[in-house]
Parts: sequence; structure tokens; C-alpha cells
Amino acid sequence: MRKLLAANGKLPAGVMALLVLLLPVLAEASPREALTPGPSARVVEVVDGDTVRLEDGSQVRLVGLQAPKLPLGRRNFPTWPLAEESKRALEEMVQGRIVELRHGGAPKDRHGRHLAHLFREDGLWVQGEMLRQGMARVYTFPDNRSVVPEMLAREAEARAARRGIWGHDFYAVRSPDGLDGLIDSYQLVEGRVVEATRVGNQVFLNFSKDWRGEFSLRLDRAALALFRQAGIDPLALQGREIRVRGWLKSHNGPRIEVSHPEQIEILS
Repeated sequence: MRKLLAANGKLPAGVMALLVLLLPVLAEASPREALTPGPSARVVEVVDGDTVRLEDGSQVRLVGLQAPKLPLGRRNFPTWPLAEESKRALEEMVQGRIVELRHGGAPKDRHGRHLAHLFREDGLWVQGEMLRQGMARVYTFPDNRSVVPEMLAREAEARAARRGIWGHDFYAVRSPDGLDGLIDSYQLVEGRVVEATRVGNQVFLNFSKDWRGEFSLRLDRAALALFRQAGIDPLALQGREIRVRGWLKSHNGPRIEVSHPEQIEILS
């Protein structure tokens, strides 16, 4: 997908039409061969909707996903809506089953957990199925950005059908207005970039001319390097309708720090 974007960030009309036609195909596609093979092991415990424990005692974080969260021993941490349902969906898929781990980026996190895509012995892509069922949403990192188009296609299918989390207001796609009460939460936000400006080694994408107190995006030097590698000029997003995903922080208003191109989908 990133290679289809021109340097100005635009998709040719013919390519856009082709992608619309291909969306159902992408939703069915398995990215298994695009990922690096890892070990196979039996799942002995499902911790939550995006984490499992293997028979050797190690944990696997299902990379590319964010499932509804459970407290898991954290004090004063509320259970997110549909967290138990998400966990049960994953249990039905993998509990007691042999899965193959495949990697598309950093193989472990700072906690020592495997970061992997899981494939059942019958070929089922676990991440893809969780997204298709609406039991998780796409959640990527600068060091794990593989097979994102296939994941976004599965997510889009579930969102359009209002399956799982997409039928609950807690996970609704937001507009740039009224985000103040959602600081420190992970959100998907859709809106038009009113102004794109470079300040030193940073780029800011603002959703209002009066940017103070309003929603904005910030791209730092490292993020801009990844955008350049992808052939995307973030300044060309001015005037475009986009969907962005990330954690909302407060800095002169609600802000998402964009660290890699896959956080942004161009809608128009």
C-alpha cells in the first residue's frame, strides 16, 4: 500500500478504484509467506484477547493487535467493554492448539514476550480472524509494521458490519472535536487536515486553523525518516481526509504522536 502512494501522498484514481475492488480479496488473504518463520508450540493459556502462554512458559503478544484490556493485576484499572468476550474468542481459536509463530519485525518486547503472528496448524491466521470477528483492532509500532494492509482490510470489514467492539460506543471512530475527555486513551480519529506545517525537525498536522486547544498530530525526526522511506510527504496531507490511530495525549489540546506511516489511512 505504501508503495502505491505518490510522493505527494495521493493515490491515482485508478489505483484507488482497484483497491476498493481488492478489499474483499485482501480480507481473505493470509500474509504467512510474507513473515519470517519461527517455532511452533502448543498454547496452554489465553491471558487476554491478545496474549497467550505457550507450553514452555513463555508468552506471546499477538503483534499488530490491541484487544479490549483486562486489569490483569493492575490496581484501579477498569475492564474495557467486551474484554471477556475477546478473551473467549481467542480461547476458542487457540487453547490447546499447536500454533506457528511468524515475525514481521522485532521478535520480542522489553518484557521478554514473543512478538509474533500466530498461525494454527490448519492455516488459520489468528490475528486476521480476531480482527474479522471484531474482537480486536489494528495496533502497530515503528518496529513492527508488517502486513498492515491485510490487517486493516479485516478490521474495515468488521467495522462496516459493526461486529464485536465496533458495535460499542467505547470503540467508536471519533471526530477531531470533543476529544478532551478521552486523554490517555487509544483512539481512531477521522477528520480533514486543515494545516500541515514543519517546525524545525517536526511536522504538525492540525485539524483547525485555531490550533491551540484543538486536536493535532505531531511527527518527530524519527517518524519523518520513516515517512521518507515510504515515499510519503506528510505536508501533502493538508486538505486530505484521514483516519489516524494512537494514544491521545494533552499538549496545547488533544494530540496523537505519529511514529510511523501505518498509523494514518488516507480516506480522500
